[in-house]
Amino acid sequence: MLHRRQFIQLSTAAAFSSLFPSFLQGASWQDFPSRRPPLPDRRFTSAAIEAQIQQIKARIRNPELAWLFENCYPNTLDTTVELGELKGKPDTFIITGDIDAMWLRDSTAQVWPYLPLIREDAALRRLVQGLINRQAQCVLLDPYANSFYKDKSRESDWKADQPSPQPGVHERKWEIDSLCYVVRLSNEYLTLTGDASLFDADWDAAMRLLVATLRTEQRKDGTSPYSFSRMTTWTIDAPPFNGKGHMIKPVGLIASMFRPSDDSTVFPFLIPSNLFAVQSLRQLAVIYRTHIRDAAFAEECTRFADEVEAAIKAYAIHKHLQYGKIYAYEVDGFGNTLFQDDANVPSLMSLAYLGIHQPNDPIYQRTRRFLLSEHNPYYFRGTAAEGQASPHSGQRRIWPMGIILRAMTSTSESEIRHCIDMLIRTHAGTGFMHESFDMDNPEDFTRKWFAWANTLFGELIVKLDRERPGLLATL
Repeated sequence: MLHRRQFIQLSTAAAFSSLFPSFLQGASWQDFPSRRPPLPDRRFTSAAIEAQIQQIKARIRNPELAWLFENCYPNTLDTTVELGELKGKPDTFIITGDIDAMWLRDSTAQVWPYLPLIREDAALRRLVQGLINRQAQCVLLDPYANSFYKDKSRESDWKADQPSPQPGVHERKWEIDSLCYVVRLSNEYLTLTGDASLFDADWDAAMRLLVATLRTEQRKDGTSPYSFSRMTTWTIDAPPFNGKGHMIKPVGLIASMFRPSDDSTVFPFLIPSNLFAVQSLRQLAVIYRTHIRDAAFAEECTRFADEVEAAIKAYAIHKHLQYGKIYAYEVDGFGNTLFQDDANVPSLMSLAYLGIHQPNDPIYQRTRRFLLSEHNPYYFRGTAAEGQASPHSGQRRIWPMGIILRAMTSTSESEIRHCIDMLIRTHAGTGFMHESFDMDNPEDFTRKWFAWANTLFGELIVKLDRERPGLLATL
């Protein structure tokens, strides 16, 4: 298997003409051929999801938008799911797409839009139960790893990394958000179902290890057992100083050597991920107080969350020359700051999507204005589109995920329309979202099969159908 960066797939009109000649030779927009796998080839089918797709499609006026929705929304279920049993319990392994490995972050995000339907679809509910069980096993295997193999006998594609990943680990990049996504999935499942039966001894051990790892990475004594080195010419693919990262001043924040993009941090206190950690710790506190009946651990989680939140208020909010007090993306505790964002989640843009801030919170609004401005070095404007980008994909590539999150967090119908229009215009005839595309040429894109981006696009359309039903009928 290849690394995300090595999996850049370039598309041309000629290539798609050979695959789908009717599409590029003047076929009516009223008759788009489905890009979903044939029914017998789909990895998982949910009757509830299929019914939802048909219901929402019927309310979308633009046939190209309806086609994109039907292709993208079920893409995780259609192509990435493997079901089984492990230790006598449901087991679900979900790959990210064109890389045959499971990311803790991606796997949660990929099933997230389907969760509201688990109360009416028993098979879908069992799929989510299996993913919760699998994620707990992944944390117990290595809480510092970001991605895993189902087959523990499989040799890692990154065996030359130092230290070399242990069996079952695809890549060992320490990212705070990986652990937060594990909590996010368990908490939402419990909220929707009231079922705490999954929270067994393995799950409990994983949660305690998770919290202990976050504590360790506060690095209050200036040390950490974690390091990561890789022989690479891509400088952001590994932290400096023998894999330990740039210096920090211990102030109560949690150090993250990598961002959700799998790129190394500049300043290790990654603020969106620290905010995400506060949310996750508070969710764990409620679970342990209310359902596990462990008041001591619940209180430990609450105190930890309070400490990180206080440090965020003290060290993460800085005065920008043009926008006033906003969130920095990364800080080091010494007073150094990095003002930018990254299209992956968690990001500063995604804080309202994750429920960490309300869309109308003043600090979020000020931060968001900065993110969508020329003062954000990773906000690109081209002839094809404008949107958030990522150092992960270079200096010209806009991420559909960034455009989707802009629409997700917007309170402006005109802004949402603008985002939808850009997404329709930049899928390069494929019927799917991609990791990124050239800001002047959408046919030059990365990652043909990126299930998270596809499912997130579907989540946006479901959200608009629920919250702004009239909008889909007028786009």
